[in-house]
Amino acid sequence: MSLQAPLRPGTTATGSIRSVDADRSSGSGKAGRGRSNWPVTVVLVLCALSVLVPLYVTLTMAFKTTGQAVDGNAFSLPAPFSVDGFVQAWRLTDFPRAFGVSVFVAAITVVGTILLASFTAYAIARNWDRRLFRWSFFYLLAAMFLPFPVLALSQVKLTGLAHLDNPLGVAILHVMFQLSFSVLLFTAFLRSIPAELEESARIDGASTGQVFWRLVFPLLAPMSATVGIFAFLASWNDFVMPSLITSDPALQTLPVLQQMFQTQFSNNYNVSFASYLMAMAPAIIVYLVTQRWVMAGVTQGAIK
Repeated sequence: MSLQAPLRPGTTATGSIRSVDADRSSGSGKAGRGRSNWPVTVVLVLCALSVLVPLYVTLTMAFKTTGQAVDGNAFSLPAPFSVDGFVQAWRLTDFPRAFGVSVFVAAITVVGTILLASFTAYAIARNWDRRLFRWSFFYLLAAMFLPFPVLALSQVKLTGLAHLDNPLGVAILHVMFQLSFSVLLFTAFLRSIPAELEESARIDGASTGQVFWRLVFPLLAPMSATVGIFAFLASWNDFVMPSLITSDPALQTLPVLQQMFQTQFSNNYNVSFASYLMAMAPAIIVYLVTQRWVMAGVTQGAIK
């Protein structure tokens, strides 16, 4: 005679076994979710330190006196706290003028890149079945393999002949060299927008221009922010293009003027780092403010 434990109402022996297996699997799942991936964590920590440590040194050196800056201890905190480096850097670089030139170049680059890239991407995405537009897209992608240093001599000659050896010419070249990557991003994002929305607008009598400006372009806001921040960082931090294109030294951008601290004032580390901090602060602020739109644009553009 076999003995069996009484079963609760509404349960069976197989049901109890399944519940035990489910509890075990759920427990192992929780344990798996709580387990850390140490190799990835170590890599991320090293990547973070590679950015935070130089930033820390820049901050501390910028607020030191000249004597503290040359004592050989770059990681020590400034004592006393001094802003003399910022005052001298402001005067030596004529910071307001150089800042205005950099803002002028960056503004034209951002606006021009967003407008031209969105126009081009919309035409390509909505006419992909036509060979001309499809091959135009491939042509633009091929231009990504031609960076400015490869074409520097020809661009210097052409801008000189067109009297564009000034900040305006630098901004136009930035737009041209940012166009390929920006069109790629916009095209991927436009493919995730249903064409039925445009068809309904056309049924209501909207023209192609009205469809783009009133319907499509507002939907491109996340990707426009992504393209804008990439264009801003590329133009704001660029050294090679303005140094070669701009013929008037009084119209140089901030990155070019930083070169003077590596030649004429190589021992004034506090002045040099103060100037570097003043030049990169706008880029850091812009990225921190817009990084959520950058991530939204990248993720939405990757999902169709």
